[in-house]
Amino acid sequence: MKKRFNTTGSCNPAMHYMVDTSKKLAQIEEYIDDGLYFTINRARQFGKTTTLNALLRLFADEYIVIKISFEGFGPDSYKNEETFVRSFMEEVNDMLIKSNQTVYAQLWSQTILSLNELSRHINNFCSKCGKKVVLFIDEVDKSLDNQLFLHFLGTLRNLYLMRNETGDMHSTFHSVVLAGVYDVKNLKIKLRPDEERKYNSPWNIAAKFKVDMTFHPDEIITMLNEYEIDYQTGMNKAFIANEIYKYTSGYPYLVSCICSIIHDELEQDWSEKGIQDAIKILIKERENTLLGDLTKNIETYPDFEKLMTDVLLHDKEIVYEPNVPAIDLALTFSAVKEDAHGHITVHNLVFEQKLYNYFVAKESLKGNSDFSGNRSIYVTNGRLNMPLVIARFQELMRNERRRADNEFLERQGRLLFLCFLKPIVNGTGFYYVEPETRNGGRMDLVVSFGGEEFVIELKIWRGEKYEVEGKVQLAEYLKTRNLSEGYLVTFSFLKNKTIQEEPVWVEHDGKRIYEAVI
Repeated sequence: MKKRFNTTGSCNPAMHYMVDTSKKLAQIEEYIDDGLYFTINRARQFGKTTTLNALLRLFADEYIVIKISFEGFGPDSYKNEETFVRSFMEEVNDMLIKSNQTVYAQLWSQTILSLNELSRHINNFCSKCGKKVVLFIDEVDKSLDNQLFLHFLGTLRNLYLMRNETGDMHSTFHSVVLAGVYDVKNLKIKLRPDEERKYNSPWNIAAKFKVDMTFHPDEIITMLNEYEIDYQTGMNKAFIANEIYKYTSGYPYLVSCICSIIHDELEQDWSEKGIQDAIKILIKERENTLLGDLTKNIETYPDFEKLMTDVLLHDKEIVYEPNVPAIDLALTFSAVKEDAHGHITVHNLVFEQKLYNYFVAKESLKGNSDFSGNRSIYVTNGRLNMPLVIARFQELMRNERRRADNEFLERQGRLLFLCFLKPIVNGTGFYYVEPETRNGGRMDLVVSFGGEEFVIELKIWRGEKYEVEGKVQLAEYLKTRNLSEGYLVTFSFLKNKTIQEEPVWVEHDGKRIYEAVI
């Protein structure tokens, strides 16, 4: 049986095409060898469980590895201290039996009724095992707001501190690894019901986890190598690995998902177009949990929505400061990251495309603008007439100006352009915003249609000097993409400025630029 790309649950190297993560595992191994306690906190579908399972296989001979999940703790487990301790004892015992460690299971199996008894039992168990014991707890988010779980962490913390005082490394778990979305170390909690919530985590002993869990091109290619041995498609593996990374920034689930769609739904079209088509399918999937959560969080958290609209639509340069609650929340969701200039940017182009589609759909539903009409007039013999698209959009905005305030049009101009463009390219073409060019009121939109590529720079008017800079920047960007023509759309609604009535072709640094001022 051939392997497959996995997008559901954890990955198994015997069943699934997987990225070689040996370098990442070696880094985590150092944490565990050093006896550190830490949390692998990453967003959903970021490979946390797969990583724990890989570590379990890696350490099978060296340590006694106990991996449990709090996902199996039902409501009854949290009724009182006794039921919680019993559930923990049973989970550990079941794991030891399933992993054929029956000798240790017999040593573990006892009737324990309280956390104090559990503390002594852990001490006795670890002292008698003869090997260092490592504890992995997956899905800790299921218990984060529960007092019993917090007291349990306090028990582990006390044992850890006592171990450090006595120097007896066999007196408790050698290393404890928690895995979940939220960082337990910085969790805002209350230890007693009558307390206000505050930062007072019993997990402040945890080491900072610094391992990069994203997949880079040199890692993605290891998965493609394995796939190519089975299918021999002749793909340019280095190119495909870099393209997948360009759109996903190495988000593990997105990497596997794009590969899966290309194999299962696109007749193994391992090309740039195949990747773009896979992303279009991915974004449109109604039941995609990861992308569904992204938009659901927009609806749920107003501060998160404002941050995303400020970054994506209003070109605000927001300094990367993880202690700001809205930014911290966005980082928890892995929706953003720090760019090369120390500002917030969306984590990857797939997320960007999904969010743009979301904001475009919401804006279109408002009925603020008439985007109806025959879209076929923009396409002749399969070729997109981009100058006509821009000219018609300028005309539309000129009409809008009669009934909408200038501030709204300038602020929302680029969103309105996407509302106008999307139904034209929808189904046939593909577009994305180049993240490296989004700064200082500038945004480069890259459109692929019918085998052609169009670069449209969308700018807000900030004076003649910046207008010239816009042409310079666009010409330089066109060189990087080996294009001879580009498009510059400037939004300017100043009352004392003479607006260029019609778009015109201009020459700059050997490039033809179609310029429109709106």
